[in-house]
Amino acid sequence: MDQAAVLTDVQTLRKRARQHLDEGAVTSGYSADRETVLKQLNDSLATELVCVLRYRRHHFMAKGIHSQGVAAEFLAHSNEEQGHADQLAERIVQLGGEPDFSPNGLAARSHAEYVAGVTLIDMIREDLVAERIAIDSYRGFIQYLGDKDPTTRRMLESILAVEEQHANELADLLQDASGLAAKTRAALA
Repeated sequence: MDQAAVLTDVQTLRKRARQHLDEGAVTSGYSADRETVLKQLNDSLATELVCVLRYRRHHFMAKGIHSQGVAAEFLAHSNEEQGHADQLAERIVQLGGEPDFSPNGLAARSHAEYVAGVTLIDMIREDLVAERIAIDSYRGFIQYLGDKDPTTRRMLESILAVEEQHANELADLLQDASGLAAKTRAALA
C-alpha cells in the first residue's frame, strides 16, 4: 500500500486503532526500537536526577562574596532538571515502560557524574561539564531517533535547548567568577 493510501484509508486506520489497545499511544506505526528507546530514556532520566542532586548540593554549599546569585542559579537549574526528569518519566510510561527512579545504580546509569566541588568555581565547572555531557548525549539520542519517534525527538530537542542555555549561563558564570578570583588574588598580592 502506498503512503497516500495509508493517509486516506480511514477503515484501515480504524481497524489498526482497535488492535493492541493495551499498548496505549504505541501503535503499529511506531517504528523505533522501543526497548532501545526505553533504555536511553531511563539513562537520560538517571542523568537528570544526578544533575538535580548535584545542583541542589551546590545551591546549599555555595559560599563567598558573590555566591548568593550563583546559588540562586544552581537552584533554578535544579528545578529545570527536575522538570526534564518528569518529562522523561512520563514519556517512558507512554511508551509502555517503567521509569527507573531507584537510587541503586543511579550514578552508574547516569551519563553525567556527581562531583561535589569544593569552591564555587569548582561547582560551576563541574555543572558546566555535566551540561556539556547532557548536550552531546541528547544530540546523539536525537540523531538516533531521526523520524522513527517524532514525539520523543521533539521532547528531547526541547530539553536540549534548555541544557544549551544552562551551559551558556554556566560558562558566563565561570568567566565572571574566574575574573573576580584573579582580581582578588592581584589585590591581595
